[in-house]
Amino acid sequence: MADIIELKATDLAAMLCSRVCHDLINPIGAIGNGLEVLTDPSQSEMAEGARDLIASAAKQSRAKLEFARLAYGASSTTGTDIDTRECERVARLLFEIEKADLEWNAPLILLPKHKAKLFMNMLLIAAGSVPRGGVVTASITGEAGQEKFEFTSRSDPEKRQKTLVPSGAAGLLSGIPEEGAVDARGIQPFYTGLLARMTDMEIEIGLENDQFFFRATPKPAAAEVEAAE
Repeated sequence: MADIIELKATDLAAMLCSRVCHDLINPIGAIGNGLEVLTDPSQSEMAEGARDLIASAAKQSRAKLEFARLAYGASSTTGTDIDTRECERVARLLFEIEKADLEWNAPLILLPKHKAKLFMNMLLIAAGSVPRGGVVTASITGEAGQEKFEFTSRSDPEKRQKTLVPSGAAGLLSGIPEEGAVDARGIQPFYTGLLARMTDMEIEIGLENDQFFFRATPKPAAAEVEAAE
């Protein structure tokens, strides 16, 4: 069995930065294009369209930056709890620019920083399971310290698009990517798997009856494992 890939902190940081830049380059480029039109007197008839383009691109940029700040960033190196109200706020901003709709079934609780990051990164992967539109449901259940995360999704039946497991996600989540290496394109699901291992959560991902599922559950305590043996 292949070993889990261990990235240097510098490589992980570099690839996450590259991922954020990749997400932002198109909307920021669109803002630049819109501003060029507005400053060109010969294109005055296109001014209204340029303003709409700038407004849309700014909305996308804000949503992606807010998500990256919470899902990848850290306000400090010390442990910090994150309110699920903040998670919901950022999630709803993201889904304003996604094609899917969001159903939020998380109680008002405080989550340890890395668990909150895991939940948000799982949400992003779940959104990728219905790229042409549908409904993504995000749920948190269980007692404090034993929270269970579950995401389900189903594509919009009117669009006749299949619900899917994002390509390569299972291997990247396990830390053993199919291609044997991880790059900036796959760093987000790889980072999600890393967060799961850091928080002692077991991950399941797949399809059941044409519905996508993605779950994270606490690993059994060592004592429970020994008792079972």
